[in-house]
Amino acid sequence: MPMPGNRLRASAAALSLLATTPAMGQAVTALPDQRSAIRLSNRDINHIVCTGGDVEDVKFSAEKGLAVEKAGSDAWIKFMVKETDDAGHVTRTYVTTPSEFFVSCNGAIYSLYAEPADIPAQTVTLVPGSAQRARANQDLLGPLVEEERAVSVTLAMLQDRVPASFTVVAPEAGDITLAGLPSALLRERRRVEIDGAGLSASEYIVTANGVLDLDERLLLDRRLGARIFAVSADRLALKPGEIARIIVVRRGDVR
Repeated sequence: MPMPGNRLRASAAALSLLATTPAMGQAVTALPDQRSAIRLSNRDINHIVCTGGDVEDVKFSAEKGLAVEKAGSDAWIKFMVKETDDAGHVTRTYVTTPSEFFVSCNGAIYSLYAEPADIPAQTVTLVPGSAQRARANQDLLGPLVEEERAVSVTLAMLQDRVPASFTVVAPEAGDITLAGLPSALLRERRRVEIDGAGLSASEYIVTANGVLDLDERLLLDRRLGARIFAVSADRLALKPGEIARIIVVRRGDVR
């Protein structure tokens, strides 16, 4: 029969499970250099994901009954359960005291003020801030001349491989008709701003109302931006009802 007493389960075996047990639950995001108040499960394993880099370190108060593991871009947080065994009658006590975590991720510090709660495991995604995005974009596009930057951005959007360092912003709602293309309707599908590179870009879907021969010069219209630098289409000849994808690259912000 187990001996009476309090036991705090933080054995090496339990700790090693943090890196192998999947954590399912609601997704939460946090930004660097600010305090993020979040709720974490006080009974399941919570997952921390560093976007675009590795979790270098996690600082926390170990005396609060916590277990933390990290590997690559992932870290796992478990609030340990306190068990009281009174002559075979086991009582479990779950942590309710908030804890603060300082996570080093991709060259930035994320301050997480975590309230433990009786909820499913949480996944906290550490997303890059503007300084990190600018640095990543400079590394990506800085070595290229201006024309090569436009080609790189265009291909990234046409191939649906937009880098995480590009900031996705809400597209303009509604259809657009250009004076030079009266037989076509344009709708903005997505737009991005590229911190640190002085560029922005949009993808438009062009629908032909009749036979249409696209001339990319006709897309140099202020309705698509004031400082258009490059325009590319994935096809130029359209039949009625067919569509094309247009990528517009601008200097500066979208508008």
